[in-house]
Amino acid sequence: METITAFTEQETQKKISDFFEIKESNVTLCPVKDVLSTVGDKWSVFVMVTLGKSKTMRFNELKHGIGGISQKMLTVTLRELESFGLVNREIFPQIPPKVEYTITPMGEEFLRHLVVMLEWACKNSAMIAENRKK
Repeated sequence: METITAFTEQETQKKISDFFEIKESNVTLCPVKDVLSTVGDKWSVFVMVTLGKSKTMRFNELKHGIGGISQKMLTVTLRELESFGLVNREIFPQIPPKVEYTITPMGEEFLRHLVVMLEWACKNSAMIAENRKK
């Protein structure tokens, strides 16, 4: 598996500058905001990480694996992730119906970046907790 590392300070500054230089006359919604509003919420993160562990899961397996998520919220989150192409939903024609959710190749790529962020959060959790106390 390839290692994904954070950008250097100079690369980060360049990327930030590039985001602000994007000017498309007919675009009213920044694609970064659009993506982050969907995949940046806690349930999307939990779904992606849980699916990342097993690759393919049924709805109730996901629900129990995440814990604390309502059936409706899981349904909404899975639909959003599916609409972005990060998760695939497969329905098997049987009685009772069987539905499986799988991470797509684009979802795998996203998960690799997400894991870097989660690693950063774990590494800095004590400092974050201390700053919150201030």
